[in-house]
Order: sequence, then structure tokens, then C-alpha cells
Amino acid sequence: MTIQLANERGFSLTDLIATIGLIGVLSTLSVPNMLKYWQNSKVNAGAHEFAAVLTRARTLAVTRNTAVCVQVAATTVTLHLVDCAGTQWAGPGTDSNGVIRLSNNLQIGGGATATFTSFGSAVPTATFTVTDPKTGLSRSVGVNATGRVTVQ
Repeated sequence: MTIQLANERGFSLTDLIATIGLIGVLSTLSVPNMLKYWQNSKVNAGAHEFAAVLTRARTLAVTRNTAVCVQVAATTVTLHLVDCAGTQWAGPGTDSNGVIRLSNNLQIGGGATATFTSFGSAVPTATFTVTDPKTGLSRSVGVNATGRVTVQ
């Protein structure tokens, strides 16, 4: 004969198994959504990173009082002073050769060049596409005639 005390506290084994099972089911259901969110966030961050590179080029054009050409080749970006055949700029954010690469091996397509004038305007206007080659997800980055850079 067992004696039960009135102040016994705790969880039964059944309660613990049910709780662990519920946590397992909820985890299984949430994993696909978390993966999709992570993939979208990666592409979104890459688009904003490329927009920052374009804004840097515009700022460089204004502060140096010269045109700056932004050349894109798949996974790399280079900035050239005066025109697209001019001196390649190397500075913060570039490697020793003056090449800028986006994080996570994202690719940039669309326009091949965009040139910012010393007044900060852009000639010609351009729309670039930042794409994750693994998932095919992409975001557009636009440069309008006034030089404004937007992630679309």
C-alpha cells in the first residue's frame, strides 16, 4: 500500500512524453518556413549590400568631383574614375586589386555599368538583379537618373 502525500508536486512521465512530442511536431512544421525566411533574408541582405556599393560610388563621384563608373561582372564589382576605361579605384571594401565581392557568393546581373557624375546623377539609369545561384531567389536594385539607389 502506497501513501500519497497531499503536497506531492511534479510531472508524470506521460506529461513529459506528451510535451516532448508536441515540441517535436511544432519544430518539424516550422523548419520549412525558417529555411525560406533565411534564404529570402540572404538575398535581401545582398541587394542592400550592392545598393551600398552603388551609393559609395555616387559619394565617391561627388567628393572627388569626377565621374565614377560601376562595372559589374557576375560576382564582382569594380569602380573606375573618370570613365569605364579609367583608373580602377581601390579603397575600403575592396580587395588589393580594387574588386568588390558580395557576401554569400551572390551574383549580380542586369545592367553591365552605371556611371555617376560629379553632381551625383546617373547616366544611364540601370536596374541590376542580385541572385542567389543556389535557390534562384533574386531582388532588383535600381539606379534612377537623379542617382537615387533603391532596392525594389
